[in-house]
Amino acid sequence: MNKQASFSNKKTARIAGLLYLVVVLTGIFSLAYVPSKLIVWDNAPATVLNIKTAEFLFRLGIVSSLVCYTFFLFLPLALYRLLKTVNGNCAKLMVILAVISVPVSFVNVLNKFAVLNLVGDDSYLKVFTNDQLQAQVMFYLNLYNSGILILKIFWGLWLFPFGYLVFKSGFLPKILGILLMAGCVGYLLDFSGAMLLPHYNAMGISSFIRLPASIAEIGTCFWLLIMGAKESPTGKISA
Repeated sequence: MNKQASFSNKKTARIAGLLYLVVVLTGIFSLAYVPSKLIVWDNAPATVLNIKTAEFLFRLGIVSSLVCYTFFLFLPLALYRLLKTVNGNCAKLMVILAVISVPVSFVNVLNKFAVLNLVGDDSYLKVFTNDQLQAQVMFYLNLYNSGILILKIFWGLWLFPFGYLVFKSGFLPKILGILLMAGCVGYLLDFSGAMLLPHYNAMGISSFIRLPASIAEIGTCFWLLIMGAKESPTGKISA
């Protein structure tokens, strides 16, 4: 392997790591931090008041979601460039399963735009009572969460070919590949539990089921960003 190919591979890995970092940070902010500050699922009046009081934070959450999904469109393409020599067909499958979630994600954000409209002061909203407006706000927030539940299928599925490629690459830690594949199973179990068990969310096990995926994705992100990618034992490299 020549030095130019090695440099190109490390550069590609670090670009993928940077894209992954943006996805991770904006995802945590929009999917975890903002809802924890504004949404009280069993209290519609409190939720509406929180959103009206901190409307900028709610809007920032929307922007963060859109940034997250935009960067997630480019992330698998960078990973494909890095991992295509390991298994071309598997790398293509990884890209397809990841990218297919992006348009669904953007459409799902429209539910949050609907919430913004409902908490506004437009004159046409005066035909609704406060109770009706609050009920509609919760309806769209729940609809958004249902969209996230569907997206978990693809957020899980793309991790399996990704994990397999990492495991077989020879230039990334095998443990990350194992955890990524386990993360796929975790996401699918999380989706199945939420769909089939009425009180699944109250059980408090969702975060534990998704833990392998969280560890694997954050770990892979920082490994790519800090360590880059070394030459594989076979000398195969994506340049």
